[in-house]
Amino acid sequence: MPNLILFDDQYIRTDLLPLTFTRPVSGIRVGIQTLVEKWEGVMGQTAFYLTLSYLRAKFPYTPGPDNWYVNGAVCPTEALREAILALESGTGLLSPDGHVLAVRTEDALRTAPTVTDKYEFAVFPEPLTLILNLWDIFEQNGSQIRADFTRITAGRISAPITDPFTRCYAPENIFVEEGANIRAAILNAENGPIYIDRNATINEGSVVIGPFALGHDSTVSWNSKMRNNTTIGPYCKVGGEVGNSVFFGYSNKSHDGFLGNSVIGEWCNLGANVNNSNLKNDYSNVKLHSYATGHLEDTGRIFCGLTMGDFTKAGISTMFNTGTVVGVSANIFGAGYQPKFIPSFSWGGADSRFTPYRIEKAVQVAREAFVRRNKAFDKVEEGILRAVFFSMVSGF
Repeated sequence: MPNLILFDDQYIRTDLLPLTFTRPVSGIRVGIQTLVEKWEGVMGQTAFYLTLSYLRAKFPYTPGPDNWYVNGAVCPTEALREAILALESGTGLLSPDGHVLAVRTEDALRTAPTVTDKYEFAVFPEPLTLILNLWDIFEQNGSQIRADFTRITAGRISAPITDPFTRCYAPENIFVEEGANIRAAILNAENGPIYIDRNATINEGSVVIGPFALGHDSTVSWNSKMRNNTTIGPYCKVGGEVGNSVFFGYSNKSHDGFLGNSVIGEWCNLGANVNNSNLKNDYSNVKLHSYATGHLEDTGRIFCGLTMGDFTKAGISTMFNTGTVVGVSANIFGAGYQPKFIPSFSWGGADSRFTPYRIEKAVQVAREAFVRRNKAFDKVEEGILRAVFFSMVSGF
């Protein structure tokens, strides 16, 4: 069987910054799983990555004599899987709007395949979901929860919910893995499935509306309100009110405060009463910082909240404006609304000047965050963080 290699389209990767500073495009979580987890599940094999060189120590690239190169921004479907399996060497698939979806080749590619390459391409005509923009992550999250739920739970039986004080609506749409703990909660899956992974906890007084996914070893705090189309990745602690948002993993928002139409990376912490705006008072389209142009660009959407890169922290009562983008390893605090764009490794807030966050201090804090989750912040993780820092210093 050919190797499965997920490639980063350079333009898509740039449009998905700051989230792709620290991971390949396929490392993005949308629905229950990350894109790479979806592909590994449908193809039945471990994936490799054609991504930036500084990421390869963590995300290896090992081409072989026969390879499927698959666009890491594509959400798999059964029809696309069948089309990829049917590819012959030297052929590929395009989306109707010209994105390279997949290529089969004996070559060990050094860059992502493009439409101008030597391959014989055919257009794949069926509907697909591609994660091309930051807002696609939360806009497509509900439909991807449904798709992942169907695939993950097919032919399986949910663990029982034994707590007598938990109320379930449409229990046939609720799936609980072994070891999960749910107490005195309301789970409403009438309008979409609810997936609770192993060893996850939903505490007393919480209301959960599907589609919703809670990753393994994650916790929903007491009296929380989890709105529909929300995903909490693994090892998170989340409370307050959250709607149509995605936490990638290992991040905390333990206290009250609203988060809507937002994407939070890994190893982030939002202090008590952190809030974001996801809708402008005049209902006009939200503009979002673009790393490609360096300017605010119109999203064409009226709902758009906060995007936060990995390792970023926000102090208590921080307020984020509609369509705010925060980079990697920023430390944000202070009264008043924050700027709509906060670069990576920034220290400060709305009522004070931002200053550079020293890399040695950033590494120290990241290491401590790992220790708190019983994980080792090794040289690979440190190397990625330092590479992001020096890319910023050199004027990305």
